[in-house]
Amino acid sequence: MKTIKETILHNFIFAPIIFSLIISQVSSQSSPSPARPPPEDAPVFARWLVKQGLWGVLNTLDSARSPFGNVMSYSDGGTGTPYFYLSTLDPTAVFGSINPRASFTLSEYELGYSCNGKDPQSPLCAKITFSGRLKLLAPNSKEGSVARGALFEKHPQFRGFPLQNGTFNVFKLVIKSIFLVNLAAPQRNLTVEEYYLAKST
Repeated sequence: MKTIKETILHNFIFAPIIFSLIISQVSSQSSPSPARPPPEDAPVFARWLVKQGLWGVLNTLDSARSPFGNVMSYSDGGTGTPYFYLSTLDPTAVFGSINPRASFTLSEYELGYSCNGKDPQSPLCAKITFSGRLKLLAPNSKEGSVARGALFEKHPQFRGFPLQNGTFNVFKLVIKSIFLVNLAAPQRNLTVEEYYLAKST
């Protein structure tokens, strides 16, 4: 029979090993983030960046037609189109309903693992801006329902936002142009068609 001293020593030696095994098992069960695509493949890189992100800055024009930026969570649902769950009491939704012109900017720095210590302004730490129109989706439409599901999956807290008074609704950005910087080189134009034809990773 082990003495108390032997038991304590045994636990002291083997507890860190057991803990390490548990951490290793949990890590192996979690799904790793898809590898960063080659920056030279602009369409695929852009789709990857949008799919991996959680939030960006959604810009509209206020009542004085001045730029107004607001941090917004989003999901593209694997489609490439940014969808938002906005309150109609929020200035962004109010301004967007009056003047739908909008842009949405994302930074690779937000992902937290792929810029490798580079400054957010570095061209090697990618950023992308979509310009287009902000559009309110009908709640009972197929696109609105699918987009809402994608938003709730990526941002579970959205499920608790009020629905009964119609305060929150799904919006999407209808993309008209794309500005991508992911290389220390002259920027090549990325067309909307190229963007949507690429497969997200």
